[in-house]
Amino acid sequence: MLQPKTKPRITIDGSQGEGGGQIIRSSLALAAVTGTPIRLENIRAGRKQPGLMRQHLTAVRAAAEVSGAETTGDTLRSSWLEFTPGELCGGDYRFAVGTAGSTSLVAQTVLPALTFATTPSTVTLTGGTHNPWAPPLDFLQRCYLPQLAKAGPRVDASLVRHGFYPAGGGEIRLDVQPQACLTSFELIDCEPSYTPKVTAIVSKLPRTIAERQCDTIRRKSDWQNADYDVIEVDAPIGPGNVVMIEIERPSLTELFIGHGKPGVKAEQIARALLKQVRAHLARRVPVGEYLADQLMMPMGLAAAQGHTSVFRTGPLSLHSQTHLAVLKRFLPIQIDVSEEDDGNVRVKFGP
Repeated sequence: MLQPKTKPRITIDGSQGEGGGQIIRSSLALAAVTGTPIRLENIRAGRKQPGLMRQHLTAVRAAAEVSGAETTGDTLRSSWLEFTPGELCGGDYRFAVGTAGSTSLVAQTVLPALTFATTPSTVTLTGGTHNPWAPPLDFLQRCYLPQLAKAGPRVDASLVRHGFYPAGGGEIRLDVQPQACLTSFELIDCEPSYTPKVTAIVSKLPRTIAERQCDTIRRKSDWQNADYDVIEVDAPIGPGNVVMIEIERPSLTELFIGHGKPGVKAEQIARALLKQVRAHLARRVPVGEYLADQLMMPMGLAAAQGHTSVFRTGPLSLHSQTHLAVLKRFLPIQIDVSEEDDGNVRVKFGP
């Protein structure tokens, strides 16, 4: 752990900033790693369905299991939670999120703790692998985990079975090689060359939907070197469609995702996704909005061990601003966010 276990309990207002699951997950992860007892209040107070939902409860119980924590208030729709962590413990874990709740978000809750454990771990998560409100496993595999490896920990992620919203039923597996001493890394320069790849997936839907999405992006883009791949899910559990554009640079890969919706044409989903990618490319920053949010945890933990890390991205989302506020509550670090002339920002983490 980064800090002695004899620490006073801190209280986190779950309605601050983004006011959703981000505060819950980040607080649990940091409490487990630092050995800090916490009390979460006003959990998701401003949401249509406030309090802990099933997906959040899975994250709470998963974090408690990997850190030997005692919990109170961990019930459905609870507006408060107390979490007192014990010793981090690697091992073989299995957690069921239920229905189409995001397996990736639960994974992100337990990964910081497991990367600081003294022994390796395997984690199997069942639930949703591709839903519109969370990064899919593909994002973890191609974008986040390669960057995490630069700080030290090695995590291999594999897809066992697709699970689309709303049916769910997917499964992912994580193999974690811990690294207690993190190192610094930076992502400042935006390399001009990149290789695009387009992947469209359909589950219990006509293959032509994915083909039309790929064809739309092929016609609307000027990418001469792009790869296009259409995937039909084997043994599908429920209907679903996702189209992804991967931008691979020498030092970093970004992934942008469009989810099919009933009543919305495949071409419209593809055009909206391509517009999102073009906006990112025009900013000439290496790190996109969602990866920026993910990098803050390992960079903050590395800073608590005396290492300086920095990245450049576009304007920070409310999600990311909330994440920074939570990090400051747990870690004795400096976080500097400086705006550049073009509206982009540089985020620096240091001791």
